[in-house]
Amino acid sequence: MSGHIFYKFRQASDFWYLTGFEESDSAVILEKTSSSRGYRMIMFSAGKDSYKEKWEGARTSHEDVVMHFKADEAQPITTFPAVLKRLAASSADVYLDIPQSSSRRGRGLSHKFLLKYLSSSPTSTKPDYDVLMESISSSKLRSLAPEVAKLRTYKSESEQRIMRAAANISGSAHAKTMRFTQPGMSEHALASHFEYLCALSGAQRPAYVPVVASGANALIIHYTSNNQIIREEEMILIDAACEYNGYASDITRTYPASGNFTPAQAALYNAVLQVQKYLITLCTENTQLSLAQIHRESCEGLRKELNNIGFNLYGIAGAGDLERILYPHYVGHPLGIDLHESTHFERNEPLKAGMVVTIEPGIYVPSSPLFPKEFHEIGIRIEASIICPMHRNDLTGL
Repeated sequence: MSGHIFYKFRQASDFWYLTGFEESDSAVILEKTSSSRGYRMIMFSAGKDSYKEKWEGARTSHEDVVMHFKADEAQPITTFPAVLKRLAASSADVYLDIPQSSSRRGRGLSHKFLLKYLSSSPTSTKPDYDVLMESISSSKLRSLAPEVAKLRTYKSESEQRIMRAAANISGSAHAKTMRFTQPGMSEHALASHFEYLCALSGAQRPAYVPVVASGANALIIHYTSNNQIIREEEMILIDAACEYNGYASDITRTYPASGNFTPAQAALYNAVLQVQKYLITLCTENTQLSLAQIHRESCEGLRKELNNIGFNLYGIAGAGDLERILYPHYVGHPLGIDLHESTHFERNEPLKAGMVVTIEPGIYVPSSPLFPKEFHEIGIRIEASIICPMHRNDLTGL
């Protein structure tokens, strides 16, 4: 926010996944051991502070961190540098959440940036984080994020239940917002109505900035201005969803503002819908398909459906128009604690049971002589989130 105005805190996703702890100014060290648990967990947090709590609310005591978050030990955040330095000295590998960088210098700066806030001391002649990082051999340092990503890829039954609840809240808000829509309204009114309905149903926050795009605005994939007046014969594309109990949902719907499709709108909508329905049937482990392969299927399916309604995308002149102009984004992405669950997801690896992915084909037709005039300035995207099962008969959307 601007100036000194505070904003609502959201915990770092990997840290929350490993600990469940939602307070700021906190850290965790997991030390590998030979115990039955396999590791020792030390949590660092601000702890109780009566003055700050008067302004910001209650904080968890170190005793309660041990009791409720199953830490083996809890310490003040100020001790974090010393403990990390001590443990790192006797460890073969040190895994940190390090932003990826192509250079050694960049990685070092990333380490410092991560630790600076937690470990700086105004009384030190040399910043504590410099001393700390100099004490850890660069040959020991590893990135933690790819390792956590492997765990987050597969959703437990408990995670799936929470994600279904998030999707149910968002799905209901979509349906009610459709009924609320009237030509002459602002896109902003629909965005606000949607977010209100989600909050009323228990969602803690939006999963992302909502897209409410009427008419030609739907051709802008990440349109978030949401400030135009909706006209009578326009379509409205709403890409919006909530975060509930730590997990994101992700839904896109497109519908006519008046409640009635024009023939061209209906034809284009049905083309996208038929392809999406087919793609969803491919999201099983036994198909052995990757998200990259499903994307290629989406391109071929959309090309076929569009040609059936008057487009010409098979000739040499139009061969590249689909992905270059009409369908410029990917078919989907992993979903979970984050909207895009992992930057470490391998698109070419086959989907496995327990993964959750979105399937969101779309078509966005500009005013161009390359395409039939009746479809100009229509943008349609239909998005669902899928829990991948082993077999097709077990397929269910969120």
